[in-house]
Amino acid sequence: MNGPEIHVEFAPGLLLFVPRARPTGALRTTTDGVSTLGHVVESLGVPLTEVGTLLVDGREVPAGHVPAAGESVTVRPYAHPQRVPGAPLRFLLDVHLGTLARRLRLLGVDTAYESTDIGDPALAARSAAERRVMLSRDRGLLRRRELWAGAFVYSTQPEEQLQYVLERFDPELRPWTRCTACNGLLREAVKEEVADQLRSGTHRTYDVFAQCSDCGRAYWKGAHHEQLVAIVERAVASRSERD
Repeated sequence: MNGPEIHVEFAPGLLLFVPRARPTGALRTTTDGVSTLGHVVESLGVPLTEVGTLLVDGREVPAGHVPAAGESVTVRPYAHPQRVPGAPLRFLLDVHLGTLARRLRLLGVDTAYESTDIGDPALAARSAAERRVMLSRDRGLLRRRELWAGAFVYSTQPEEQLQYVLERFDPELRPWTRCTACNGLLREAVKEEVADQLRSGTHRTYDVFAQCSDCGRAYWKGAHHEQLVAIVERAVASRSERD
């Protein structure tokens, strides 16, 4: 490009996306004179899902601003918690975030998840149609214009992923109310209703059950219950600390 040259400074948390801006956090780039600032920022590597505020010479501007020669741009991330206006807060996760999806559902957070790779266009379309925040580690997916909203999941570790999503969006937690398999709502169930899903030892040992209203899956306090309780307790305690 042979257009105006601008100075761009990135907040430290965004440097993951712009290695060439390290270590100072700033770089100079040449624009084409017609592209928006949002397009320029994305071309440098930062998905707009991660950009909370754009400042030009100290004043806030929209992503549609067309930068002029000599302007100094500051790119800041969203403040936490990030508010997503216009719809109940709910999520859509891609195929690589299955464990995170199950943990969010365990906490009662409305979380859709695609267990197969349906492709970026279909994921973006579902995000828009159902007004769900797209969570992904795929930067290309997060750059798609049709997304309702989105967020990059920085860590590859489920515990850190969960903590990050809870800190960034602060969703309401209603543990033990959703099916971890399909996201449906749970209801109390008597043993006779779920007997066909129980092994003989489980049938003899347990008397308290829940069942998914959508897929029919049965739940009880089995061998892994203590591990699930620990996940819930950490999440609830972390939210209480933020409040």
